[in-house]
Amino acid sequence: MEQMTSTLLDRAVQYARLARLHRPIGNFLLLWPMLWALWIAAAGRPDPRVLGVFLLGVLVMRAAGCVINDYADRRFDGRVKRTHDRPMAIGAVRAQEALPLFVLLCLVAFGLVLLMNRLTIYLSVVAVMLAVTYPFMKRYTHLPQVHLGVAFGWAVPMAFAAQTGNVPTIAWLIFLTAVIWASIYDTEYAMVDRDDDLRIGLKSTAILLGRHDRAAIGLLQLLMTALLIWIGVLAHLGLFFWFALTLATLLFGYQQYLIRGRRRAECFRAFLNNNIYGGVIFIGIALHYLSS
Repeated sequence: MEQMTSTLLDRAVQYARLARLHRPIGNFLLLWPMLWALWIAAAGRPDPRVLGVFLLGVLVMRAAGCVINDYADRRFDGRVKRTHDRPMAIGAVRAQEALPLFVLLCLVAFGLVLLMNRLTIYLSVVAVMLAVTYPFMKRYTHLPQVHLGVAFGWAVPMAFAAQTGNVPTIAWLIFLTAVIWASIYDTEYAMVDRDDDLRIGLKSTAILLGRHDRAAIGLLQLLMTALLIWIGVLAHLGLFFWFALTLATLLFGYQQYLIRGRRRAECFRAFLNNNIYGGVIFIGIALHYLSS
C-alpha cells in the first residue's frame, strides 16, 4: 500500500511538471487578455459564472497545451538547454501517458464550456484545434509565435460571446492586440533558444528576423500601443487606463533595454516582464470601472 501511494504520488508530480503547474507564467499570459476582454464586455461587472468558467478554463487549457507541446517536442527538448530536463525529455513520462492526459484535460475544458451559450461552445472547437496544431508549427513555419498568439488570444472572442452573446468589433481589436502581444513576448522567448533551434532545425520568428529582431519587436510594441489607445477610446476608458497604458509603455522600453545584447538570461527576463505588463493594463481597466 505504501509503495502504491508513493508510485501514485510520483506520477502526479510528473504529470504536474508536464502540465507546467510549477511555472504559472503561461497561465497569466493567457489570462490577462481574457480579463481585459471580459471586463470591457461586462463594463466591469462580469457574470460570476462566466468569470469562474473562464478562470478554470485558462488553467486547464494551458495545462493541456503544455502536455501536447511536450509530446510534440519529445525528441527535441533533450537537445535544448532550457528544456532538457522536462519529464518527457528525461523519460519520466511516456508518450502513452501524455496523450490520454491531454484528452482528459480537453474533456474537462469542454465540460466547463458546456455551461456557456451556444456561440461560446462553437468558438471553443476552434480553440482546441489551435491548441492541437500549435506545437507542430515550428517544423513548418517561422511564425509559430503568431500561431501561439491566435491560440492564446482566442479566449477574447469567447469571453465576449459568453458575456454578451455576440462578438463586436472591439472584441476583434482586443483579439488582434493579444496576437501581437504574444508575438512580442514569444519572440523574446525564442531569442533564448535561437542557437539551439538553429542547431536542431526548428523555426521561429527570432530566427526569421535575425539581427532585425529588436527593431521588429519595437514596431510590434508601437502597433500594440496604438491598438490599446484605439480600444481605450472605443470603450470610453478613463484616466486610470491611460495612466496604466503609460506605465505599460515604459515597461516595453525596459524590455528593449533587456534584449539589447541578445543574451539568454536578459531575453528571458524580458519575456517574464510581460506578466507585469498584462497585469498593469488589467488594473487600469478594472480601476476605471470601479471608479465609474
